[in-house]
Amino acid sequence: MTKAIALLSGGLDSTLAVKLILDQGIEVEALNFVTPFCNCNRKGRGCEARRVSDELDIPCKVVAVTDEFFWVIRNPKHGYGSGMNPCLDCRILMFSKARERMAETGAAFVFTGEVLGQRPMSQHRRAMQVIARESGLDGRLLRPLSARLLEPTIPELEGLVEREKLLALHGRSRRPQIALAGEQGVTDYPCPAGGCLLTDPGFARRMRDLVQFCPDFDLNDVNLLKVGRHFRLSPAARAVVGRNEDENRRLPALGRRNDLLLEVKDCGSPITLLRGDAGEREIHLAAALTASYSDALGLQVQVHYGIDCSAMDKAVVATPMDEERLAGLRI
Repeated sequence: MTKAIALLSGGLDSTLAVKLILDQGIEVEALNFVTPFCNCNRKGRGCEARRVSDELDIPCKVVAVTDEFFWVIRNPKHGYGSGMNPCLDCRILMFSKARERMAETGAAFVFTGEVLGQRPMSQHRRAMQVIARESGLDGRLLRPLSARLLEPTIPELEGLVEREKLLALHGRSRRPQIALAGEQGVTDYPCPAGGCLLTDPGFARRMRDLVQFCPDFDLNDVNLLKVGRHFRLSPAARAVVGRNEDENRRLPALGRRNDLLLEVKDCGSPITLLRGDAGEREIHLAAALTASYSDALGLQVQVHYGIDCSAMDKAVVATPMDEERLAGLRI
C-alpha cells in the first residue's frame, strides 16, 4: 500500500487534506510540529492534531522544534513577515524533517493542507516552489486542496494519487472548505486565526527586542515574553511587571538565579522581575515601575526586592513614573 506523510495542524485545511488522501486508499501518518510560539490548541482541548488523528484513526507523531527554530528566528534566510514570523524558513525546517520521516518510513510523498494564495508570505506560487525545493521535497510535496492548480507531482505522475480527485482551491476565502467540511461530516474544527505568537504585533515587538539585546536567548527567555508588561531599562537589563495574580505567581517561577524580584508590601502590588546586568540605576527604575502599577499612594513608595518572594530583605524608595516615562521604557 502507498504511504504518505501528512503535516497535520488539526485545523480545517489539514484535516480535509488528510481525508482526501485517505479516500484514495493511501496509508497516512501524521506529523504535528510544535514550537514555543504555537498558539493553536483550544483551551481545555489539548492537542488538536492528536484529536483529529484519533478521529481519523491514523498515527500521529508530535515533534517539538525549539533550538533549531530559535536559530531560524535569529537567521531567517527569507526574512520575516509582518511581525517576527520567518514563515518560509519555518516551513522549510518542518518540511525537511517531514522528508526525513518520509525516508525513514518508506513513504512515497509528503502532503499538507496549504491552499494557493491563502497566506501572503508562504502560500503564493513562488514561495511554495521555494519551500519544496529547499526542503528537499521537490516533486514529492503534494498540496491536495490546490493540486489541480499546481504542477503535477511525482506521485500524481506515477499514478499513486488520482489527480482528478484532488481540488483546485485558491485564495483566502474559506467558504469552499467549510462547504466541503459539511459534505465530509467535519463539524468540529478550530478558528484559523492566532496560530503563531510571532505574528502578534505586541509579542513581535518583545521578540524583536530579545533578538537585538539577547541574541543567545533560550526557552526560558521566550516563555518570559508571554507574561506581564515588558520594559527595556538598558541594553543589558529589562523588567517584567505582572498584570494580575496569575502573572504574579508565574513570574517567580520563571526567575533565574541572578534575577531580582520586587514588590510593594502591604498594598496591592505587582511582582516585578528584573533580569540582566542590573546595577543601582536599573534597580531604582524597576522599583519605580513597581510603584507605578501598585496601589501605593504618594510620591515616595518603599519597594522591597530580593532573589525570591520570601527573601525581599532589601528596599529602596521610588517615585511612581508618569505615563510618558513609562511609554519611553515600554517594549
